[in-house]
Amino acid sequence: MAQRYFELTEDMTSPARWLLGDPLDEQGNEVRTRQFMSGELTRFDGRLQVPIYHPGTSLDFTRVDPGAIPVVTEKVARVLAELAPGDVQLFRVEVESRPESYFLVNVARLVKCIDDEASAEVLYWKPEDGRPEKVGQYRDVYGMRIDPSKVGDAKVFRPWGWRVALIVAENVKEALERTGATGLEFREVTGPGRQRVEQQPLPRSHADWLRQVDAAREAFWRTLGELEETAIVPIVPGGPAWPGHRHAWRVIHRTGRRLLLVTDGLSDPFVGHEAPSVGFGLELAIETDEPVKDVQGSWVLLVLQRVANEVAEHERVRKAALTGQLTMEVSGKGMPKSLVTQDGRVGVLLGLTSSTLPQRLDTPAGEVRLVTVKTLLPSELAYRIQHGKEGREELVQCFVDSGEEHLSRAKRRAVKLSRAK
Repeated sequence: MAQRYFELTEDMTSPARWLLGDPLDEQGNEVRTRQFMSGELTRFDGRLQVPIYHPGTSLDFTRVDPGAIPVVTEKVARVLAELAPGDVQLFRVEVESRPESYFLVNVARLVKCIDDEASAEVLYWKPEDGRPEKVGQYRDVYGMRIDPSKVGDAKVFRPWGWRVALIVAENVKEALERTGATGLEFREVTGPGRQRVEQQPLPRSHADWLRQVDAAREAFWRTLGELEETAIVPIVPGGPAWPGHRHAWRVIHRTGRRLLLVTDGLSDPFVGHEAPSVGFGLELAIETDEPVKDVQGSWVLLVLQRVANEVAEHERVRKAALTGQLTMEVSGKGMPKSLVTQDGRVGVLLGLTSSTLPQRLDTPAGEVRLVTVKTLLPSELAYRIQHGKEGREELVQCFVDSGEEHLSRAKRRAVKLSRAK
């Protein structure tokens, strides 16, 4: 009988669960964690610390950074060390305010084993996507299936070209389940695959829910200003999948010559699910009062699209956006120079409360959070990074005090910050 393998993911069903922040070094600086996603042995000198981003019920298995690096308790670490000693490295970490021992897991095996034909759908990075370092690797994998004959003796590994996934052999799964560890979820990646996405019939109930959610969203957009009738949709779909496999943005003209752009589809019901849902449970909004001659070619839409890609691709980003505020960076290519850092990135703050925009909208399938996106100037982003959570809170207060709130502008002065030199 062929060996069975499972993708190990995080159980996100508990509404009271905690969220962990990015790993920090002894000086409190964020650690570059690419080394823990390479699928190879690595080295880290010094202590690692992990802050609690959102308090709640602690778990034995939690993912941090881009939602793919596990932080585990000792009982999970012990199973991995005993059954897959050559496949993993364990780095001790201190989790804020917790006396228990925790470990960051580096999965040090990379196996070329994804079965393209058996998987529901696979997409590859192409030269025209503008990411030459990723050409030939997987851009998206839906309904992943692997070929067990290509795994060899690996017990815990990441698939080549799709390193966000963590795969474990059946005996590792069973041993972890016997410990009673919390936060674990397993999805089998061997056996018969699902139909390809484009071959799956759309259940009528799903289509009905989609129409109802669509109508509720459109009615809500119209309460915010003058809604353009035609949505902006990509000519060639690309990027991470949205719940309904539709990518769209709406344009709303507001008082004071403000322009509001919103995503329209992150809260679509999931394709293939007959039960009603609100997809990722959120939509994004970016607003400016600067003149925009061509919306489709504007930097404002570019920011929204890039943030939407991060939200769709990374579960941890979605969860953080749903529970509070977070700061992130996106590519600065094609952006105004005033917004771009020396590293070619643009900082954004998500979830800033606005006095002129509601925080939530109701649909027949449930409540959806409207998450604001605000661009930061390079000096403001640097301040946020240097001063951590307190720096973010001070930035937010400054934006509120100045009356600027969630507005994004390419031409403005940086806010005055108390600890800035």
